[in-house]
Amino acid sequence: MDASDPAAYMRRALELARQGLYTADPNPRVGCVLVNAGAIVGEGWHVRAGEPHAERLALEQAGGAARGATAYVTLEPCNHTGRTGPCTAALIAAGVARVVCAIRDPNPAVTGGGLEALKQAGVEVQADLLAAEAQTLNPGYLARMATGRPLVRSKLAVSLDGRTALANGVSQWITGVAAREDVHRWRARSSAIVTGVGTVLADDPSMTARVGEAGVEVRQPARIVIDSTLRSPVNAKLFAEPGERLIFTVRPDPEREAALARRGVRIEHVHGPAHCNLAEVVDRLGALEFNEVWVEAGPRLNGALLSGGLIDEFIIYMAPVVLGDRARGMFDRIELTTLDECPRLEIAEVTQIGADLRVIARPTNVGDG
Repeated sequence: MDASDPAAYMRRALELARQGLYTADPNPRVGCVLVNAGAIVGEGWHVRAGEPHAERLALEQAGGAARGATAYVTLEPCNHTGRTGPCTAALIAAGVARVVCAIRDPNPAVTGGGLEALKQAGVEVQADLLAAEAQTLNPGYLARMATGRPLVRSKLAVSLDGRTALANGVSQWITGVAAREDVHRWRARSSAIVTGVGTVLADDPSMTARVGEAGVEVRQPARIVIDSTLRSPVNAKLFAEPGERLIFTVRPDPEREAALARRGVRIEHVHGPAHCNLAEVVDRLGALEFNEVWVEAGPRLNGALLSGGLIDEFIIYMAPVVLGDRARGMFDRIELTTLDECPRLEIAEVTQIGADLRVIARPTNVGDG
């Protein structure tokens, strides 16, 4: 590390923040490095909600060496009391002379207030160092704070000709082991996994992030089913696993709801004459403090989400196989009469995962939900 380069210390802080990638939710992933006289005297990262923030852990490690130090933090220090006390107060009390943050926190409880509190106490502040890198670390948190909605990703496993299953519904396994392991890492970093009742009835999936396949410490994401008429079986596998379980539905059914509640499943009612209002569902996911939502569903739900402008990213695993024109596609019920109406995507990344390709693509011309 080049001690004369402030960006090097911020890169170290970002490296520390990534250690909370799978555990910090619903809080942001944050890292902090304390530097005094050209040497690192304290480091910390936020591990999980309710535990000390990155700044406090770094201050604890630094002890008296924090006085006169510069703190490099990946996100503006908080200036409010939530599950823990304000980090600005801890930095001021420790005698930190300067605070450099990568990005400002869009949380309405912070939004510049952290930096302003430090300034008022005589601490020198600087913002926007390696901002782009810091933003990629917390895309869901930043989206939720800015819009009230989480970042919604849809995962699709497809053949080279864009098919998700044979005509008879068989789809296991289109992609290889390496791609499936990668999926579990994406699941593990997500706040919630969403599927439709059709997938529950057809495949009876567990919808968990499995430790052995993800290769990381796992905080199980919530498992959510979009089920407008409460057809989900009470004994479905995804209800047997530990963690939060939630069904969005349209029609009240006290008997079915009571049976599901006994399994630990929570029911949320949303509007919709026949199907759940998906924009309302996504709004509710934001209100529940879900940052990154991972959708693994069939073509009907994916088609409806795409048409509604409710998908922010597609994570598409493309296998080098061909299933033919009778196999099932990715999106149902998208009726187009001209090419100008086609949903268009921007390819953000293409990576080879084992024998398969992982394509990350973002819609650019669909509705706003």
